[in-house]
Amino acid sequence: MKKDILIIFSIVLVVALLIMGTDFQSVEEYYQSHPDAITPDSKTVYFSIRCDTILQNTDKLDPALQSSEYIPEDGMILAPSRYVLRDGDTVFDLLLRITGYHKIQLEYQGADVSAFGSVFVEGINYLYEFSCGSGSGWTYLVNGENPQTGCSKYEPKDGDLIEWFYTCNYGEDYTPLQNQTQPK
Repeated sequence: MKKDILIIFSIVLVVALLIMGTDFQSVEEYYQSHPDAITPDSKTVYFSIRCDTILQNTDKLDPALQSSEYIPEDGMILAPSRYVLRDGDTVFDLLLRITGYHKIQLEYQGADVSAFGSVFVEGINYLYEFSCGSGSGWTYLVNGENPQTGCSKYEPKDGDLIEWFYTCNYGEDYTPLQNQTQPK
């Protein structure tokens, strides 16, 4: 009897210690944890989300989206800023974490159902593929170049410039940010 009580007490003690030493977070809390909390040891990337190509193509834009709520006057949904790059992060991991943190709408198709074997970004800030013509949709550049791989497969490096942009003409209507100005 004493032996059974001692075993039960030991198990309860171990469980209590495990619970006390664990920081439980919901999925939402995890993804909204401060991606901009940079320390001197942090690896970082510059990250932006733009839709300024729409400004020259408003005639093609779905009338329901012709509002500054969806299209900022300067076309900048998220200005280029530095964010923490965690080990193993992909471009999609960063997009998911940063849009969650800034409460920017994001809709995507998972890699398990996408024909490309990578996550497919369907919409950001309520702008979707074909919202501004047949050649429109979201794509990304890393350091001004198209990596030719899906966003959930590409792992950026410390110091990279990641630009998500909405194109109205299959990417041919976009000038990379690094060719215009350097981010702050």
